[in-house]
Amino acid sequence: MKNPHHRSLLLLATLWLVMLLIFVLIRPAILQLSMAESVLHFSSMLALVGLGQALLILSGAGMDISVGGMVSLTAILTMMAVQAGVPAALIPLLALVIGLCLGLVNGVLVISCRLLSLIATLGTMFAYGGLALALTGGATVSGVPGWLLPWGRGTLLGIPAHFLTTVMPAYLIAAAVLALTPLGRWILAMGNNERSARLVGIPVGRIRFILYGVSGLLSGLAALISLAWFGSGRPDIGTNMELESLAAVLLGGVAIAGGRGGVGGVLAAVLLVVGLQAGLQYLNISSSWQLGVVGLLLILALLSDRLPWRFAKRV
Repeated sequence: MKNPHHRSLLLLATLWLVMLLIFVLIRPAILQLSMAESVLHFSSMLALVGLGQALLILSGAGMDISVGGMVSLTAILTMMAVQAGVPAALIPLLALVIGLCLGLVNGVLVISCRLLSLIATLGTMFAYGGLALALTGGATVSGVPGWLLPWGRGTLLGIPAHFLTTVMPAYLIAAAVLALTPLGRWILAMGNNERSARLVGIPVGRIRFILYGVSGLLSGLAALISLAWFGSGRPDIGTNMELESLAAVLLGGVAIAGGRGGVGGVLAAVLLVVGLQAGLQYLNISSSWQLGVVGLLLILALLSDRLPWRFAKRV
């Protein structure tokens, strides 16, 4: 019987091969460097919020449904602060601090108030996303300084600068923490068996609270990328990120119950999801179908996580 984590990664690799084969057969011209660069551009924001989502699920803290709302509201509040007179040089710091604070609000609701993570973050998803739309009336907020745009739109050796300077370091740090530090072992132990983790003295509540803050911080970083890329704050920039990030995390081999998985597979799954969406868009397939495909991937990920355990019980 294979490890369910390995089964998830096998499913991910199979989906990658099937996707490439189908796209090449339908439109061979899709295999070009410009398409790869486009996929990496679109992957950065989803990869960052997916990493925060993965760490929370690994720790057994539950899922964060509000990541998209945090990205949208952070982008809007950052630009509104600049329009109110805050120096533009503080935009990076503002985005990170606002995202961190929004994430910690989720931590207070789940850890301190003991609300179910799904219910608490569903509530903040509507609150954050609704506030972003209410503050702007659905319009974009301009004022991003020109010095920030090259970082959001430029490339280094064909790779987007923001992907190289944010996504890669974030995933390398997270992988190192999980594999090489006591904190990483604690995170996995908490997700695997919370009661045992508490009995051996692991500060479960405190670590999960910090991870909610980390999720918010990464969402703030994603919001900063959106500002540097589009040149304005968009109140709908985080739409559907909660579904896409959750699909990527589960496809990447992270168990929905926590305690099993890693972050390398999550990044590969993010590239799969974004690559699939980009390919469908290249074939002029509507965004509604693209969202449906992401939902199907989420179901496949859940099935790959559950069915091996069912089979094992029967055997």
